[in-house]
Amino acid sequence: MSFSTIRTEHTETVYRITLSRPEVRNAFNDTMIAELTEAFEQIRRLRDIRVVVLGGDGKVFCAGADIHWMKKMIAYNFEDNLRDAIKLANLLELMYDCTRPIIARVQGAAIGGGTGLVAVADIAITSSDTAFSFSEVKIGLVPACISPYVIKKVGEALSAEFFITGEHLSAQRMYEAGLVSRVVPPEKLDDEIEKIVRLILSSGPKAVQMCKELVRRVPGMPVPEMKSYTARAIADLRVSEEGQEGMLAFFEKRTPRWAIKRDESE
Repeated sequence: MSFSTIRTEHTETVYRITLSRPEVRNAFNDTMIAELTEAFEQIRRLRDIRVVVLGGDGKVFCAGADIHWMKKMIAYNFEDNLRDAIKLANLLELMYDCTRPIIARVQGAAIGGGTGLVAVADIAITSSDTAFSFSEVKIGLVPACISPYVIKKVGEALSAEFFITGEHLSAQRMYEAGLVSRVVPPEKLDDEIEKIVRLILSSGPKAVQMCKELVRRVPGMPVPEMKSYTARAIADLRVSEEGQEGMLAFFEKRTPRWAIKRDESE
């Protein structure tokens, strides 16, 4: 599949998406939103994909919205702006609902909407020198479309502080807030990404997908529904082919057939 603002490549099990506009620090525009949407739609159709890695070319992960695209918005009416905003909101929802785990590889900077791409990832690994900012208020705007996912990750109090001040935030601050999972030296970033990929590929694919579903659904359930849902989830997996193979392999002290060594997935 050929794109102009992103690159995609995949093995049988690992799908990699790279924001590829390094000349503008991987800032996104309407074309990139459309292409990311198409890439994640393709992932839904590829049954064997087990993990997605999202990164950015060059020194910066994503600097937010492209300024040339934003200039056009000045002349947009409300309906035009609403159409654009809905496209971004739809992309974020598509990524958030992706049944495969998404790992964000974050370096250099994640600004504005770029932080939203980090927030919808299941696991975000960042280099220690990365700068973050919810900078929309500095130009009289708000981080509206990304806010549901940021608030889920860091909570209301910190989201309010970050959104209202628009201050620059360090990688360590984002780790403490919960937006990113791990902070590593820049030279260790790719090694850490590959470590997480290996861990996911050695786990049951349906179990991994169910873990994502548990995290998404359980917090909003009333207790009676939660009890029934979680009991059924574990019962279904215990009698499934994957669960049976996993338990047998454990007791027979062997590797389950569905576990993939990293070199097998290249």
